[in-house]
Amino acid sequence: MRYRRAVEKLRLLADACQGTSRLPGEEPFLWEAYVFGEVLEGADPIEYLQVAFTLNLPPDEVPWCSQPPGTPWLVDTLRLDKGGFAYLWRSRHEPVWNHAIQGPVRFWSIDGTDDVVLDALRDRRLADLPRLTASPAELQRRTEADLDRALQQLRAVHQNYWDRDWRYEHRGGGRHPEHHLWEAADGYLDLLDALPRSAPDSRNP
Repeated sequence: MRYRRAVEKLRLLADACQGTSRLPGEEPFLWEAYVFGEVLEGADPIEYLQVAFTLNLPPDEVPWCSQPPGTPWLVDTLRLDKGGFAYLWRSRHEPVWNHAIQGPVRFWSIDGTDDVVLDALRDRRLADLPRLTASPAELQRRTEADLDRALQQLRAVHQNYWDRDWRYEHRGGGRHPEHHLWEAADGYLDLLDALPRSAPDSRNP
């Protein structure tokens, strides 16, 4: 994907995000949208747009690499499955950044599209982008917190995997219990690999 096209897709994505906040009588589910990765470095072409969305859910309901309830609707509404995107979900109650989402830039929130950011990207004024950064110590604490949550998720899925009611509740919309097991294992292992080797290893599943 060419750089210019990537920025155009971000603006279209911001417009689609804005549409989700217009549901009357309901607190917004989608809270913010961030971009990170290659496009912020000015790469041209880029393989895909890396984006992260914060949801109006508590952190325990948004474990790393999961697809929380309600997100299939967002994937369809935002056309994230039409190609060109790699997307991740986060809770709005915690920092969006982590070991994988580094230096993210917010381009949309419930207050509206951040035209200053999108204009800076369009003009390749990359140094002007308001990136969110974390110190190494903050990043390690975030990774450890995410890892603990991912382990809880993996244990819960493993414990309930053969339960008939659980399997029924976690099937539908093209998803099956196997997807939930894979995502739980993938998220846990990804975070485990992200911790420094010198960190205490007390998280055996």
